[in-house]
Amino acid sequence: MEPVWERKDKPKRYKIGFIFCILASRVVAATSSHHSDTQIQWGTCDPSLVNDTSLSCGFFNVPLDYQDPSVGNARLAMIKANATGERRGTVLFNPGGPGEATFAVVNQYKELLLEVTGGAYDIVSWDPRGVGKLTIPGDTFCFDGIEEYIELFNGTIELKGIEEIGDFSDPADVDALLAQAPEMQKKYEDIGNKCLRGSNGKFLRYMGTAATVRDMVSIANVLEGPDVPINYLGISFGTVIGASFVNMFPERVGRVIIDGVLDPVLLATKEISTHFWHQLVSVDTIYKALITGCALTGPTGCAAASEGDGPLDIDVKVQALLRTAYEAAKVNMSAPLTSGLIRTQSFFQMYTPPNWSSLMNEAYPEAVQIIKGEAPGNLSLNRKSSDPTSRSSLMRRVLSDSPSYSAPAILCADSVDLQGTTMADVFNGIIEGTRKASHMFGAGWYAEFYQCSFWPVRSVERYQGPFNKKLANKIIVGSNTYDPITTLAGAQKLTSLLGEDAVLVRLNGFGHTAIVGEPSACIRQTYSAYFTNGTLPAHNTVCEVDADFEVFAGVYTGDILAHLPGGDI
Repeated sequence: MEPVWERKDKPKRYKIGFIFCILASRVVAATSSHHSDTQIQWGTCDPSLVNDTSLSCGFFNVPLDYQDPSVGNARLAMIKANATGERRGTVLFNPGGPGEATFAVVNQYKELLLEVTGGAYDIVSWDPRGVGKLTIPGDTFCFDGIEEYIELFNGTIELKGIEEIGDFSDPADVDALLAQAPEMQKKYEDIGNKCLRGSNGKFLRYMGTAATVRDMVSIANVLEGPDVPINYLGISFGTVIGASFVNMFPERVGRVIIDGVLDPVLLATKEISTHFWHQLVSVDTIYKALITGCALTGPTGCAAASEGDGPLDIDVKVQALLRTAYEAAKVNMSAPLTSGLIRTQSFFQMYTPPNWSSLMNEAYPEAVQIIKGEAPGNLSLNRKSSDPTSRSSLMRRVLSDSPSYSAPAILCADSVDLQGTTMADVFNGIIEGTRKASHMFGAGWYAEFYQCSFWPVRSVERYQGPFNKKLANKIIVGSNTYDPITTLAGAQKLTSLLGEDAVLVRLNGFGHTAIVGEPSACIRQTYSAYFTNGTLPAHNTVCEVDADFEVFAGVYTGDILAHLPGGDI
């Protein structure tokens, strides 16, 4: 397969083939850093963003377009945690998103990051272009305020979710969804054009993964030197950056771990709007783990359980709750909590088993009360978790201020060219995914993933493969066995593409990523040994969740794995 580098420069588009890429590889490091600042001035962090005074912050200027420096510069907001032992260099870190501001993540998870890197490296992260309050260009806002957003989407699936019961087995549910397609398509097209006219509009074509990779190399060049191998830790969408980096700059690969892999080939070659459902193949199993843990702990540890209940008894109650909400919404268009909202918001709770006890003992009873009309319609699932992988900008937007469009601005900048896809095509993909991949969560409305077919801008540079380059050093690809959005199959695929240059490490548990989903000393020690000593685990190493971690009171991950019910939910 020939490497394909694509730049989009209106009005023409061209592809640069194999011979040019060989020549470009000889100067790529210089191209990435030639127009950047020569140093980063570290200082005190903004206390409104960071309360750990041991962390340092700074800024770094990079070209908006590495092939056309006349366009001007971007300013990246940087954050650093100093090594705690004898310093061996820098590990660059990205927590995912896309659109997730890194400062809060590093501020909260500094100790974990230092632990998994052995304390031997400075941890340096940055808000990529299109992200955060301090990077320029920063967050993408397209509305003047929340009122304008609500007015546009009032009464639509954007705010109320998709209503269906039984995998769209009722033709009326299919018809009701497809009937909304023309209106929703026009609204999404209008939003894209509104964003293009907004304050970040002129910068949208300079966002995206390829630019972030080049920024990352420029940062490494300044911190450690242009010939030094680059060390990197990326989780969730940070694995897209990592997979692109090791293939764009294979000669610069140092010690690299990417954990929670979004299939880079799918993102580079398919429309995510119609293929997102492929990411949901494990989430129903995770839901079964949730209800299994609830049943095992019983009524003293889970509000949804009654004495003697098994997992399927808990499921009956959850499905009854969804049906009651569904029927209420059919009668009352102003119903405060719809089945669509419950599905969409609950999906993100599958990321973090440490939160499951709170989900079932606080949010579940609250939902029951709301649907019965005994409580106001403000389900606590709206409140974002403090966990970095569940705080992603791919979370459901919290309607407290003008919504950010940073996630689609980045995700869609990387996307394939517009294919003429209609919203009806997107809806049919959701229906297909509900029937084939996730009966429980397939009909959730994950808005950011469904916008790219109507987003008007693509990045001036997109890396679209190949993803099988020969690397200077071997890397670790991490995955959870049951991850709700970044599948084990995606990690296996990337590992297979990289061949002997990658080893797969798997956590035998649930949740998003191996490093965060559930606690595992084995994962932490494996990662630390690699960063500290270069020790590679055996390919297909399996780590267990810590034996003392309780998912529910008296219930451990091993108990849940042993009692998972078979069949579909």
